[in-house]
Amino acid sequence: MSQLRAVITDHGFPNLRHEESTFAAAGVGLVVAQCKTPEEIIAAAREADALLVQWAPVNAAVIAALAKCKVIVRYGIGVDNVDLAAAKSRGIAVCNVPDYGVHEVAEHAVSLALALARQLPQIDARLRAGTWKIVPDRPMPSLREMTFATAGFGRIARSAHAMMRGFDGKRIAYDPFVPSDIMAMEGVEKVEIEDLFTRADILSLHLPLIPETKHFVNAARLAEMKKTAIVVNTARGPLIDTPALAQALHDGVIAGAGLDVFETEPFPADHPLRAAPRALLTSHVAWYSESSIPRLQKLAAEEAVRGLRGEPLKNQVNK
Repeated sequence: MSQLRAVITDHGFPNLRHEESTFAAAGVGLVVAQCKTPEEIIAAAREADALLVQWAPVNAAVIAALAKCKVIVRYGIGVDNVDLAAAKSRGIAVCNVPDYGVHEVAEHAVSLALALARQLPQIDARLRAGTWKIVPDRPMPSLREMTFATAGFGRIARSAHAMMRGFDGKRIAYDPFVPSDIMAMEGVEKVEIEDLFTRADILSLHLPLIPETKHFVNAARLAEMKKTAIVVNTARGPLIDTPALAQALHDGVIAGAGLDVFETEPFPADHPLRAAPRALLTSHVAWYSESSIPRLQKLAAEEAVRGLRGEPLKNQVNK
């Protein structure tokens, strides 16, 4: 494998020790670039046997220019920046790393939900402004009286349900691909999409971004929710029509929203959600912990080596 070469198209990591050691042990040369455009990727990776990609746009033109590539590995879960169909047509496997930060993302989703349910941002702001008051300004039901709902029932959603179990509330989920008996084993009731929105007190989104799920949360569905409901998104930004969400918060259609992902990132300075009441916004940090970064790097490099060796891949997304 000494003639093989892996190219990291771009990255934001503090170091590449895991990649360097993994590829060195496999006899694979490593080239590191910081590409931002398709043209820069082509210049850096035309002769690459494997690509590791964080944010760089690997579009159809890039894939057409790859002379020898066998596998493309995306650092993370989403693969929106890789043209899956073009890669498949060239016989190039595209893989993600779905399991590097499951617990972290679930922690963040639950943290946003709890902060909003207990109205912590609003009470903190009220106190700092000089008001001492021992009851909240808005209704605050006990968590044990609330229904925690997830759209999706994959690894992250299941982890979030496990965390919420201790609050002893009702837990429901919508996922057409998971049987009700599997959910029941974890104490979760399977519901249809209509019931998801009408019954949820806290709705946490854990869906992939596909054409059918874009704007899964929109003005019509927000109008179906309880006025005390909270929406949380740590999955993919376009799952929510965010201008519609901002309007719903302004109008009191729902009680709050916690978002870590957005339709456009970085989040635009003039977006109406910035001025919306009871919106708790974080900057795509749900995946992060001191251990998740090296775990992501190690798993991505190991998957690339499997692809170069022709071994079974663990997380190919364009079969």
